[in-house]
Parts: sequence; C-alpha cells; structure tokens
Amino acid sequence: MFELQDGEYLIKLARKSMESYLETGKEIKPPIDAPEKLTRKCGVFTSLHTLEGNLRGCIGYPEPVFPLIKATIGSAINAATRDPRFPPVTRKELNHLLIEITVLTPPEKIEVKDPKDYPNEIEVGKDGLIVRKDFFSGLLLPQVAVDWEWNEEQFLSQCCVKAGLTPDEWICDEKVEISRFQAEVFEETKPKGQVVKRTLK
Repeated sequence: MFELQDGEYLIKLARKSMESYLETGKEIKPPIDAPEKLTRKCGVFTSLHTLEGNLRGCIGYPEPVFPLIKATIGSAINAATRDPRFPPVTRKELNHLLIEITVLTPPEKIEVKDPKDYPNEIEVGKDGLIVRKDFFSGLLLPQVAVDWEWNEEQFLSQCCVKAGLTPDEWICDEKVEISRFQAEVFEETKPKGQVVKRTLK
C-alpha cells in the first residue's frame, strides 16, 4: 500500500527525470535518499496527459523487474520520448502536461476451464489486464476501463485489440492467456501542482 506522499515523490521524480533527459539526453541516477519502500521492485507506468485530458504518452514496466524508483525514471523518459504513437515531448511542452503514475501489483494469470468465464474473474475499477498470444501482447491499465465506461467483456475485447488480435479472440481461442493485476494511481491536478491518489471505483 502506497501513501499519497509516495505518489508525490514518484511524480516529482518522473518530472525531474524527463526534464533532465530532454535537456541533456542523459538519464538521472536513482536518488540514494529515497524511502525504503520505493526501492522495492514494482511494475510501474507513467502516463502523460494534455490539459484537455488527451493522452500524450504512456509506457511502463508490467513486471517487478526494477526497483520502483529506477523503473519510474525509465518509464517517465520512455513515455516522453519513445511512445511510438506520439512524437517526442519537447522541453517546453512538458511544462503543460499532467503526469500520472500507476504502480502495479505483479500480474497473475487467470485460470479458467471455459474462456466464457473470463468476465467473471475480473472486475472493472479494480483490475488491469494483460492479453498474450504467441508473439502478441497488450496491456490496459485499470483506469482505462473506468474512463471509457467499459464492462468486463468490452475490457477484454479492447485489450485483445491493443495486443493486435481480434476483439473476440479471448473467447474464441484457448491459446490466449489473460492476466490481471491491481494498481494504485497518483496524478497531478495541474502541472507541477497538487498530487491526488485516484479512486477508480
């Protein structure tokens, strides 16, 4: 469980990481005085939004492979400069973007006897999803389903689309693997302004 001050720390770290990288082209080192809980390995995503609420970049680490502070630095830089859906963020533009940090629990593969049971095993407003099949994979954070007002079936279908699969592949092909995870979401109310912990339900 992460507190508001943890989210504030991570968002400030993310903004500092992006500012430094856009100015120097170099990644900052993880701060040595970070709170102990932020040095534990966690998955994390950094999302950037315009003041109008439009997505401007989102990249992260689904698996807990790096300490949280290191993963935050990396995901922030990648969201600003390496999201293939958008051109790189400029240093000036960054001052007008809102930062959202999503800290993930380790993904858990959902086991069902019948693919039709998948919707019963996930909960919109609580779970994020990862869909995998062969070399295809797609991830959607839990807040995405809330923002788009999807039900569980729509969430599964849209995650398949994100993976480059057909919308109904989760129910038609038993080779599809579905994993769920939970998340804690922190976001700025204005650039460099107040940080709040988002309630998804």
